[in-house]
Amino acid sequence: MPSSIRTETPPQTEGASLAHGLKQRHLSMIALGGVIGAGLFVGSGAGIAAAGPSIVIAYALSGLLVMLVMRMLGEMSAAYPSSGSFSAHAERAIGPWAGFAAGWSFWVLLCTAVGLEGIGAAKIVQGWVPGSPQWIWVALFMLVFLGTNLAAVKNFGEFEFWFAALKVGAISLFLVLGVLAITGVLPGTDAPGTSHLSPFLPHGGQGLVIGLLASVFAYGGLETVTIAAAESEDPVRGVARAVRTAMWRIAVFYIGSMAVVVTLVPWNSPEVVARGPYVATLDHLGIPGAARLMDVVVFVALLSAMNANIYGSSRIAFSLVERGQGPKALAKLSGGVPRIGVLTSCVVGFFCVLLSYWRPDDVFPWLLNMIGAVILVVWIFIAVSQLLLRRRIEREAPQRLVVRMWAFPYLTWVALAGMAAVFVLMARQPDTRVQLYSSGAMTVVLAAVGYAWQRARARH
Repeated sequence: MPSSIRTETPPQTEGASLAHGLKQRHLSMIALGGVIGAGLFVGSGAGIAAAGPSIVIAYALSGLLVMLVMRMLGEMSAAYPSSGSFSAHAERAIGPWAGFAAGWSFWVLLCTAVGLEGIGAAKIVQGWVPGSPQWIWVALFMLVFLGTNLAAVKNFGEFEFWFAALKVGAISLFLVLGVLAITGVLPGTDAPGTSHLSPFLPHGGQGLVIGLLASVFAYGGLETVTIAAAESEDPVRGVARAVRTAMWRIAVFYIGSMAVVVTLVPWNSPEVVARGPYVATLDHLGIPGAARLMDVVVFVALLSAMNANIYGSSRIAFSLVERGQGPKALAKLSGGVPRIGVLTSCVVGFFCVLLSYWRPDDVFPWLLNMIGAVILVVWIFIAVSQLLLRRRIEREAPQRLVVRMWAFPYLTWVALAGMAAVFVLMARQPDTRVQLYSSGAMTVVLAAVGYAWQRARARH
């Protein structure tokens, strides 16, 4: 591709006009909170029902893949801090069409997720206030986070700091209680030993595959910290610290909590799916008010995800437009904030909520399928970009390699092979096959549009 097309934006330029209002404590908590989503608290129940105790292996395997992805993304983001994160890296490494496809597909994912998380949070509030209209609660949440994101980036950081602190505190308390119960130290409980860990593979390899696919998508949200780093006081140090602590966060919060759940509660307990594995475990231990407590934690996790996705989608859109790949209005800044971008993300998210009412049987399911495998597509772009950029950075600016991918290029290829294996597994499962094809179709369309735009730009 001609060099005139693949222009590189220096890290000081792209996103320089955004406010740098995030502190290191904000980034640290965003990184911590990013790995603790509502999918972990509730959605993991379906994975446990399918895989049984082997869900621990499923989360360990997918966790290893995510750690490799985060290390690759951290290497590039520390070298080239950008609010566009992987989208900007894909453009720099592969070409503008790749940045276009990765960025806009992720924007669609985040905007849709804003609506889905709003629906989930509203359902919880409906349990507290029976008979209240669901859409009113979603609108209220949207307005709150619209206001905080419009005002200043530090507001987003403060909300995420306290949201993440509550989530980290809740899951840490859960792990402490679980370990005490497993060892028989917790009053009123007997050590269960390994009685609930057999059979380890109750549904064979097929169950493990279903659990593996469920666990892969539970890790979404880690990318936000590399987007937010561009608006921090020290982007390079912030990204480096967040990435270097990713391993123990994943091991403790995900793999550790799954091990606690399947050790204490029978994997085939109906409560694990019906009420979520954490509520089921706390009820099993006789912890009073466990269900209400977890309702609050899941509610906070959903609000945290809404806040983060409104922020992330507006910054991804800002970066794309800054690189000439979208409507200029989305990059218009006021007070260091792309306010039209923030408003647009909220409007699109709320439109997805309305679709769940207007077209629940056709358009809404189609939209959910379309975003089903986007995170895997993004990971592919990250791995390919890192594979290409690493050599260039070593040759042209080795001092930028503050974070280095382990055992390069071997582990990058291992990660790509792991992603390919997940794609194959998705294609073999009826429930995930349609998601794979729908997300793939959207990516191909966006890549074609991006390539056409790239060619048109080259001719002028």
